Order: sequence, then structure tokens, then C-alpha cells
Amino acid sequence: MQTILCAMILAYAVLPPAMASAQQPPPPISLRDAVAISLEHNPQKKVALADTQLADARARIVRTSLLPNLFFNENITRGNDPVYVFGTRLRQQRFTQNDFSLNALNRPQPANDFVTRFSGSWTLFDSWKTERDIRTADLLAKSASAANTRSDQQLELQTVQAYEAVLFALRQADLADHNLLTAQAIQTSSINRFDAGLSVEADKIAASAYLAERQQEQIIAQGQVQIAWAELEAAIGTPIAPQRRHLLPLAEHQHPATPLDDAIATALHNRPDRTVLQLQDQADTSAIAAAKSAFGPQISTYGSWQMDRDSFAGSGGNDWVAGAELRLDLLPAAKRQELAMAKIGLRRAQASAAAADQQIRLDVTRAYYSLLAAQQALVVAKASSQQTAEGLRIANDRYQAGLATMTDLLRTEDQQRHSQTNYWQAVYSNDLHFADLQFATGTLTAESAGDIQ
Repeated sequence: MQTILCAMILAYAVLPPAMASAQQPPPPISLRDAVAISLEHNPQKKVALADTQLADARARIVRTSLLPNLFFNENITRGNDPVYVFGTRLRQQRFTQNDFSLNALNRPQPANDFVTRFSGSWTLFDSWKTERDIRTADLLAKSASAANTRSDQQLELQTVQAYEAVLFALRQADLADHNLLTAQAIQTSSINRFDAGLSVEADKIAASAYLAERQQEQIIAQGQVQIAWAELEAAIGTPIAPQRRHLLPLAEHQHPATPLDDAIATALHNRPDRTVLQLQDQADTSAIAAAKSAFGPQISTYGSWQMDRDSFAGSGGNDWVAGAELRLDLLPAAKRQELAMAKIGLRRAQASAAAADQQIRLDVTRAYYSLLAAQQALVVAKASSQQTAEGLRIANDRYQAGLATMTDLLRTEDQQRHSQTNYWQAVYSNDLHFADLQFATGTLTAESAGDIQ
């Protein structure tokens, strides 16, 4: 009996925690988790990464101009053209005294020529055009990398917006459920008071109409929750299983706001899209230098070795040729147009950079004051929510005591319902505008996005 009792005590001590752990729901998805998933699975991230890889590949292609060119050729020809036959026999080192006869020279027999050739060339000097092309390609690759960083920030902002939208929709659904329960309680109270002769039938009808409105609001709120989940799935780039649909609840946060001048200075220094334009400006400047180098002389070497045979496996003669070449374009009409286009590109990049600076200042200013307004609205909404909650309690007590009408109670209930909605709307807007300011200043990252929650 003691053994059985000990076993039962041990079972009760061990099994419940094990069962609890087996039935424990998965941990909620934090905002930082959602951003990390988005950066891994969203197709837009893959598109931006492909653009960066293409720019790197172009930079590597330009570098191949520094390497020599080497080719292998295998040709097979047959003919009786006198010049062809004469040259073929000579290269195959099969020329004999009989081949000098007039009949053999004028009407030769068809000859085969199996040619194996190795040839190559190497540009030794091109007035530094290749080096400047390489610098241009490297700057464009860095520009693509900066554009990829800005694309990441856009994904992070989209994820923050979608995540917060789900939290707000869930809060709205909770409020709709609470308001529905309140409306049901008001209807029940109005029916009881009407049956007891303490109120008129109009109060009961008004309570029923109020209940119908709250039921409709609940249906709309539940639909908004499903839409918000779908938008979050689109933002992170992967479906969310029903058992994983747990998020940290929407809560009030205090976000610091740096002075506007400091925020603008930070944006002008950190915004990746501004870095893109700066690198584009440098690349266009390098492209102009490369276009000017194209007018200079080029020095290259070339050479070839070949074997000529009358059959594929036969023997024959071999020869080689090597040389150097100096080339100078005396009528560079097309190169002048390329230089003109490069100068236009530089002017365009400079104008785009100036316009971008103005837009950045506007973006930061708009986001800064929107955040200040959202923070002030949150303070007002919080105070209003507390006041209307107390007002609803007083109105309900007065209605139960016969000192207020159903209309007064429903009006106070509407005020409290709107104040609750406005409060959570202010909490939601406060988080979004803080994320907008981070995005405008170029400081939004996966880590900073997680700190919004």
C-alpha cells in the first residue's frame, strides 16, 4: 500500500506539468519576430536582393576587361579555288614541285583543310578607361546595396503597420464584444423594468434597437480582424497558422521625440535613399571620366598559332603570328554623344539629390509633428476615456433609481464607447507615427522596429 501511495503521489506531481506543457499554446509572435520573418520570406526582399546581386555581377563583368582573351577554333574546309588550294598546301607544308605546273595552278584538285587554331589578344593600355569603368560599376553596386537597405526599411515599416493593425482590430473586436454584452444587459434591464411598470415600452424598444446596432458592429469588427490578419500575412510573406495567431496585445507606449533639427540632420546623414543618390552622383562623375578616356589611344597585343592538316588525324604544318597594335579614333562622333549623355546623367543626379534633400526635410517635418499630435491626442483620449467611464457608472445608477431616462443612459453609453474607441485609436496612431518618424529619419531597423511595441 505504501508503494502504491508513493506511486500515486509521484504521478500527480509529474503528470500535470507534463500535460500542461503539452497543451501550452505557442508563445505570442512579437513585433520583432514578425519583422524578422518578413525580411526572410517577403518576395520584395528577394527582388531587392536580386537587384544587388545583379549590380555585383555587372561589376565583376567589367573587371574581365583587364584579362586577356583566349580562343580555340577547329575549322574544316574543302574547295578547288586556286588561291585556296595554293595557300592550303603551303600551310600544310605539302607543297611539291608538281604543284607549280600551270595545269595544277589553274585547275587544282579539291583540297581539304582541317585547321586547329589558338588565338588571343590583350589590351595593354586604353587610356585608363577600363579602370574608370570599374570604379563606376563599383559605385553602382554600392548604390544597389544602399537601395536594398532602404527596401528593408520599407518592409519593416509595412510589417509594423500590418502588425499594429491586427492589434488595433483585436482591441476593436474586444470592445465590440464588451459593448454587445452591455447592450444585452441594458435590454434585459429595460425589459425587467417595463414588466415591473417602472418604465415605458419606448425604453424597451430603444434598448432593442441599440442591441441590434452593437450586433452589427461586432460582425464588422470580426471581419476587420480577419482582414488585418490577411494583411499581416502579406507583409511577412508567409501564412500564419491558426494556432500561431497570438500577438502581444496593443498597449500604451511613450516614444521619445528628438528635436526637429536633430531629426532632419539624422535623416540627411542616414537615409539610404539619399546615399543611393550620392553614389549615383559619384558614378556619373566616373562615367564622364571614362567617356573622356575613350578618346585616347589604345595599345593591344595579339597572337595566334594554328595547325593545318589534310585530314583530321593526319599530320601537317603549323605556324604562328604575333603583333601589337596602336589604335586612335580619328572620327569619334559616337564617343562625343556618349560623353554628352554622361554629362546629362550627372546633372540629372545632382538635381535628383537636391530634390531628395527637400523631400527628406518635408518627410521628417511631417512625421515629427504627426507624432507630437498623436502623443497629445493620446493624453486627451486617455482622460476622456476615464471621464466617460465614470459618467456611464453615474448614468446607470441614476437610471436604475428612476432619475434618468433610457435615452440619457444610451447617450452616455455611446459617449463611453466612442471614447474607448478613440483611446485605442490614439494608442495605435502613436505607435504608427513613431515608426513613420524612424522611417523618415532612416533609423528604422529590425531591432528598432521591435522596440516600438
